[in-house]
Amino acid sequence: MTAKRFYRRGVQNERFASFQLAVKQTDLWIAVARGSFHPSLPRQVEQEVWRLRRSLELFLEEHPEMAVTLEPYLLTGPAPDLVLEMVRAGNLVGVGPMASVAGAIAERIGRFLMPLSPEVIVENGGDIFISAVEPVLVGVLGAGSSLARKLALLIEPRQTPLGVCTSSGKLGPSHSFGLADAAVALSPSAALADAAATALGNAVRGEEDLEKALELARSIPGLTGALLLCGEKVAAWGDLQLKPL
Repeated sequence: MTAKRFYRRGVQNERFASFQLAVKQTDLWIAVARGSFHPSLPRQVEQEVWRLRRSLELFLEEHPEMAVTLEPYLLTGPAPDLVLEMVRAGNLVGVGPMASVAGAIAERIGRFLMPLSPEVIVENGGDIFISAVEPVLVGVLGAGSSLARKLALLIEPRQTPLGVCTSSGKLGPSHSFGLADAAVALSPSAALADAAATALGNAVRGEEDLEKALELARSIPGLTGALLLCGEKVAAWGDLQLKPL
């Protein structure tokens, strides 16, 4: 059964037309420029999701260890582009490749839509790919912190295409070894942002770990920003702007 994602009600305006699409575990919310929407678009996207998932599933049937490892993964032969992106992202930050699957698929679908719409937002279980010509506000969700749902990231068009991905030790289905209320990572690669959010979330066991986690964020090539919430403390680094919700 698909989980109810209440935060998807946040975009209802004249700028975007949005729709939801679920294929097995892939649960997408997609927004395109209102003038670019066509009734056939959801079906086109669905076919692309099936294609991406099938390429990944066939690879995992032959390499089942990749589906369960929480460590960097060594490819020993050819692999689909989606798998290559996931493995590269996980290896850069020291986590398993499946930690980047939601972000990788969000970006793939976003880039599939970019020739069809001047603005695209694809959200996949809290991991987001954005391509925009005007600023976009992205709310920060979390659990346990009074700051959660009170802060937003202002994403400028110059930053996009951009992945904005979140991991939480207290909210959502993603596996985390940490206790961060929210660990948000930004990168032009949504796969890398997704993997990095997992790694940053793993590094935060308490408020005293926030600076250590930011040091990790600074060390990851390709990461452009990070935001961490734990308890009543917030820590941020990089090319990001915080706004109240």
